[in-house]
Amino acid sequence: MKLALIGYGKMGHELEAIAKERNHEVVLIIDQDNLADLTAEKLSSVDVALEFTSPKSAFQNVLICIEAGKPIVSGSTGWGERFHEAAELCKRRGGALFYSSNYSIGVNIFFKVNQLLASLMGKTQGYSVAVEEVHHTQKLDAPSGTAITLAELMAKELPGMKGWVLAPEKLDNKISITARREGSVPGTHSVTYSSDVDEITFTHAAKSRKGFALGAVLAAEFLKDRKGVFGMNDLLKL
Repeated sequence: MKLALIGYGKMGHELEAIAKERNHEVVLIIDQDNLADLTAEKLSSVDVALEFTSPKSAFQNVLICIEAGKPIVSGSTGWGERFHEAAELCKRRGGALFYSSNYSIGVNIFFKVNQLLASLMGKTQGYSVAVEEVHHTQKLDAPSGTAITLAELMAKELPGMKGWVLAPEKLDNKISITARREGSVPGTHSVTYSSDVDEITFTHAAKSRKGFALGAVLAAEFLKDRKGVFGMNDLLKL
């Protein structure tokens, strides 16, 4: 495939390396110094675009690709409140959009197992629940999209819970998420159920960005020649 990379920071470089390992060609790179090159004309030779930028620019980047008729894989987080707008435009234009808050295969299995655990814990009493995420200091959004996805999946299974709240704020009907920014941590997420007599903690810790990049390139391979809006459950058949 011929790929475009929108965003060329550490993740963009990792995507480029994985793409080349899988015999794909990167034909367009968009970064801070050439934002004006993200046009339908420049995208004309591209099969799929991969977009990993910032909460402020992600929505507009996705719209440009959809309007140019190019499939796009987006991994930017912090713009979830506008995702439905992008999805609706994609459907109207007959385009292709793949979005996930986290492209790690391990994390997406982690999502499913946590959803099952929450369904079991929802049938018990006496446990409080909390989520903690730790990321590198350059991560702009907090809490992480992955932590939000975790909390939203769990809230559906836990009676009385309605979404999440960012610590230190606490509400009885919302799952508390603690967000920490430390060093160069790629991403660690923990879910803890605590009672007077015991504690259950379930953790996923990324060792590098490579797992995220591999998942995103696999998503691009999946998206080529498809139409519609997709996520990791579609790719992994979960």
